[in-house]
Amino acid sequence: MKASLAIVFCVVAGLAAAAPDNKYTSKFDNVNVDEVLGNDRVLNNYLKCLMEKGPCTPEGRELKRLLPDALQSDCSKCTDVQRRNSEKVINFLRAHRAGEWNLLLKKYDPNGVYRAKHAH
Repeated sequence: MKASLAIVFCVVAGLAAAAPDNKYTSKFDNVNVDEVLGNDRVLNNYLKCLMEKGPCTPEGRELKRLLPDALQSDCSKCTDVQRRNSEKVINFLRAHRAGEWNLLLKKYDPNGVYRAKHAH
């Protein structure tokens, strides 16, 4: 399955708000995704935020707000960096945190519409 919820992890890639050119802002695109993935505490905090089981940072709140739009638009407003980083995060979660990945899919893609779009 290809990354159906790439936007879920754009916060890790630095996604915040929509920029005037109809793309999500790139101001956080320099976030080191590998450091986030290597830090269980930080990664767990983002996952808890997305699942509404813990507090959110401002970026986490913005992510939850933008997630439905990003899913509907197939991440059309994501920058190239956000797309690459999102795929890296999704691949990591699928390989190392499958339980959390499946919970995110259930929450943010309950009907499997976007998963089906990216299955291969």
